[in-house]
Amino acid sequence: MPSAAPAAPSSPGAPARSVQPGRRGVCLVIAAPSGAGKSTIARALRARDPSLFTSVSVTTRAPRPGEREGVDYHFRPLDQFRDMARKGDLLEWAEVFGRGYGTPRKPLLEALESGRDVILDIDWQGYRQLRKALPEDVVGLFVLPPSLEALESRLRGRDSDSAEEIGKRMRAAMDEISHWNEFDYVLVNEVLDQAVEEAQAVLTAARMAVRRRRDLHAQVARFSPAE
Repeated sequence: MPSAAPAAPSSPGAPARSVQPGRRGVCLVIAAPSGAGKSTIARALRARDPSLFTSVSVTTRAPRPGEREGVDYHFRPLDQFRDMARKGDLLEWAEVFGRGYGTPRKPLLEALESGRDVILDIDWQGYRQLRKALPEDVVGLFVLPPSLEALESRLRGRDSDSAEEIGKRMRAAMDEISHWNEFDYVLVNEVLDQAVEEAQAVLTAARMAVRRRRDLHAQVARFSPAE
């Protein structure tokens, strides 16, 4: 689910290569309690490399000011959302605070097969579902806030959340944080630029994993002694 966080760093760094037909794409899942900065980190990585595949989630909540259909979200009524989940059109889905969120199956799988890397910022429940559905593709990165006080301050900086809503999100944050050890990597988002660099390092390492490199057999064969 979406989160409020600091603005993306001003210096995006050198762009990385995310489309490599010789390997299968990486599905990097960034999860965090709401307000810890997962969406900001994901946006910063996409700014560095525009060829990263952007999965547009489905949601049942109303659009916020400036959000566009098919760009920020696919906005759907709850009955249609549940029908998509029932038919298997969503790789992962959940209903959080009375709102549905899910990841469309087909475009994400097509991107991975073509060698494009995917970044998703979702919660731990979505990560668990994706890990089960795509165990060889998914790499999990969990983002912690510097402290609970810092997290609450970020949430209070939103104009859209009431005091009651913030209280709910803080309780949900404690539950979200309790699942940190299900992930492959964990970083603390205290200094945003540093957090983005660490997330980029995780993505770079995942790209080099042997299980994704379909081109390695041919490359290594060149080192075999001639008969």
